[in-house]
Amino acid sequence: MKKTIFSLLFVLLLSIGLAGCGGSNESSGNGGGDSGDGGEEAGGTLIFGRGGDSVSLDPASVTDGESFKVTKNIFDTLLDYGDDNTDVQEALATDWEVSDDGKTYTFTLREGVKFHDGTDFNADAVVYNFERWMNGNEEAFYYYKSMFGGFKGDEGHVIESVTAKDDYTVEFKLKRPQAPFLKNIAMSPFAIASPDALEKQGDKFGENPVGTGPFVFDQWNRNDKIVLNKNEEYWMDGYPKLDSVIFRAIPDNSARLNALMAGEIDLMDGLNPSDVQQVEDNGDLQTFFRPSMNVGYVGLTTNRGPLKDKLVRQALNHAVDKQALIDSFYAGQAEPAKNPMPPVIGGYNDDIEGYEYDLDKAKELLKEAGYEDGFEMELWAMPVPRPYMPDGQKVAEVLQKSFAEIGVDAEIKSYEWATYLEKARNGEADSFLLGWTGDNGDADNFLYVLLDQDNIGSNNYTYYENQELHDLLIEAQSTPDEEERNKLYKEAQEIIHEDAPWIPLVHSKPALGGSSTIKGFSPHPTGSDKLTKVTLQ
Repeated sequence: MKKTIFSLLFVLLLSIGLAGCGGSNESSGNGGGDSGDGGEEAGGTLIFGRGGDSVSLDPASVTDGESFKVTKNIFDTLLDYGDDNTDVQEALATDWEVSDDGKTYTFTLREGVKFHDGTDFNADAVVYNFERWMNGNEEAFYYYKSMFGGFKGDEGHVIESVTAKDDYTVEFKLKRPQAPFLKNIAMSPFAIASPDALEKQGDKFGENPVGTGPFVFDQWNRNDKIVLNKNEEYWMDGYPKLDSVIFRAIPDNSARLNALMAGEIDLMDGLNPSDVQQVEDNGDLQTFFRPSMNVGYVGLTTNRGPLKDKLVRQALNHAVDKQALIDSFYAGQAEPAKNPMPPVIGGYNDDIEGYEYDLDKAKELLKEAGYEDGFEMELWAMPVPRPYMPDGQKVAEVLQKSFAEIGVDAEIKSYEWATYLEKARNGEADSFLLGWTGDNGDADNFLYVLLDQDNIGSNNYTYYENQELHDLLIEAQSTPDEEERNKLYKEAQEIIHEDAPWIPLVHSKPALGGSSTIKGFSPHPTGSDKLTKVTLQ
């Protein structure tokens, strides 16, 4: 996540005519103001340099972090997370009750809130949004399927009904208990949009988003910048502090750092680990570190060619020197991954022994699978830097050489980011680089979302399916006892390890760089930062 500060002079000019500024020649400087609590004026414009553009600004229709960085600041969810953790707290809902059987949730909504288009937020708006998602399909709402088991009429769909009991009370009835339900509700994809705007904009809503959040959408110049302005009627008294936020797309990490050092942006994510010291040595800058709740991996599409055989997938796991990757590209700001979720998540199975870097073992497994002479495949390289993958192209080149050592000829391919995600989701890649930053701090959000057969075609890009795993994950979802859930998740990780649909690579500790004038910014472990409390001094 990135933030920038305009010079005081530019801020004064900007307050007169921000809407007319369509170029990319913003400059950064002192935004002025106070960093105290609500009720005090602060102001200023923050320029956030990021690695890629958003795919869409309809949070329900996207899965990429670049989109959520922006939508997190335009929309609110019923519940939210803490400033620097995934503890559930109030947002558009001020209170909630759960029935003894865990199948009925009753939310009391915040009164007096308006959408950016001036329409009222109320229970009917909540019902409208959930009905929109429930009556959709995985092509339109990938995350909804991933988190709630499908759509209306699907056997696995968890939500039975959403009902407005009165103007400010909403009741959710579930078909079965879902232990992470409250954490799921707080996720960015389930932000509440203006029903009027959805009706009026139709397919164009993703380019004209309307929420209740701290900032109001102003303009979007594709592959350049997105401009948001302060919501003067935000329900959180005295916030936001900033007058505006500009998200600039600067794909190259080094170019983004240069922009930060030149004062063209105020905050940048994707700070190369090797550049951390340079930022820390600069008195005008500061570093931030996002708590590690991610995994970077190589996906092995399990229904394509030789990769259908788990012995082949295991062989490829043995061919990767993860520590060498960390030493080369992460400057020690990462740890080798052996499971599909990081150790900070409850239910992590530390007893599993990771696949050792062992080329002889890899060759033995290929021979056993009938590929003694190797084979050819495609290896897709991510075109944008991500917190778990600072440079996808270079990582792919190292993997290509590693695979060649065991006779596997991997042709590197890449696409524009939105196309990359779409084609990979459609199962068109043999193998591909990707990763995940946890949405809610729950094991379900890694194992079920990314690797369950329910989510093939949405977030399960490897098309991996295992009925025994599926049964375990559904049981874990439906079990309120945390200790029992953790046992089930540990067992699930053993199955995944054996079947090897991924090569788990790293859990990174992402670094961000920013101006020393930024106050009140806490990088969130989910990777989506709400800028409500940020000030510029």
